[in-house]
Amino acid sequence: MINSRWLRAILIGPSVALSAVFPTAAYADDNEPVETAPPPRVELVLDVSGSMRAADIDGRTRISVAQQAFNEVVDALPDGTELGIRVLGATYKGKDKAEGCKDTQQIVPVAPVDRAAAKNAIAKLRPTGFTPVGLALRGAAEDLGTGETARRIILITDGEDTCAPPDPCDVARELAAKGTHLVVDTLGLAPDDKVRRQLVCIAAATGGTYASAETPAQLTDRIKQLVDRAKDTTVVKPPAVVAGGKECAGAPLLAPGVYTDREKISEHRWYRVPVRVDQELRASVSIALDRPVNRDYGVLLRATAADGRELVRGTDAGSGRTDVLSTGLRWSALEPDVESDQPADGPTTPTEVCLVISNSFASSTSNDAPGMPFELTIDVVATSPAPDAPGLGSGWLLLLVLTVAGLITGVLAGWGTRWWIATWRTN
Repeated sequence: MINSRWLRAILIGPSVALSAVFPTAAYADDNEPVETAPPPRVELVLDVSGSMRAADIDGRTRISVAQQAFNEVVDALPDGTELGIRVLGATYKGKDKAEGCKDTQQIVPVAPVDRAAAKNAIAKLRPTGFTPVGLALRGAAEDLGTGETARRIILITDGEDTCAPPDPCDVARELAAKGTHLVVDTLGLAPDDKVRRQLVCIAAATGGTYASAETPAQLTDRIKQLVDRAKDTTVVKPPAVVAGGKECAGAPLLAPGVYTDREKISEHRWYRVPVRVDQELRASVSIALDRPVNRDYGVLLRATAADGRELVRGTDAGSGRTDVLSTGLRWSALEPDVESDQPADGPTTPTEVCLVISNSFASSTSNDAPGMPFELTIDVVATSPAPDAPGLGSGWLLLLVLTVAGLITGVLAGWGTRWWIATWRTN
């Protein structure tokens, strides 16, 4: 059993303890919130395509309702909010789809809100062209830039993308795969099931929300809620990003921590973890299904030796959510079925255990799409073997115990029989 000083060294600084033997292991940073919260960064992406002329919201056109709601939201924005506006389908009046599907522009740059300028820019909009939602999302992500602060896109549209490719769901997955703290919230202005599915897909891929609005009051309230949510720009440092290998040899060496990676359909991702003979490996994985997959699917986490022998496996377990699968495993070198040439109480050299994450998903999504996100948690702790069950020993000791027990049993049985016979004859 390792002492407390070594336990602290293993849990806090494994790279120091192992640097003499192994390459430095990757580390996940502690989840500490950023101390100074930067101002909210929000970009409104507004659909100004021809369908926004429809007068079906309390007898008013969709674009007029959106303009009114936006004006009310701008008035309620806190000072210092960095707001940008991008539109799609707002300028091209022709019928050439190739040209119309390029029609997206930023009309207000992301900067501390200028209420008068923002209102004037929105007031001039007139429904015109096509609906290049995917292209507009890419543009909005570029408008918001990069950095540690959380950024939000609020997409307001009344129809599905009419210009794919790029498919807006694939674009949302691409943005999420870049790990840029970007969230897309979606608002639907038309009670159409196809539109709803697409907007839900976009929001789910980035951790955003979807809502529908069928009245001016609902639209105003929804936008205010989303902008208010953007005020919370405190970003918790995410788990360390790591890229798993295609085989154990050369896979990244991981220390205890939390990591994120992405895995494509039917892909295998490999990692290595140094484990000493007096330690126990504990690992778990949760994979998020950010796209539709066929039924009968699962995720598998296995621990293998460097020579390919499987040590233990954990299959998918229900988490209470239909879009997340989780599984885990525990393994110790002191388990009786594990061969080890190292003494349990002597100097121990860490050995590499290979972890492999596999899935049995099937989907119509293109193989070029980013893999599904998953979170891998690894811990290495002192082994705490279960106490041995009481036993009778082995070898000559076991033979002696059985002999004595048999002799006593025979004597007691004989005495009991003689007493019963004597009693029976007397009666």
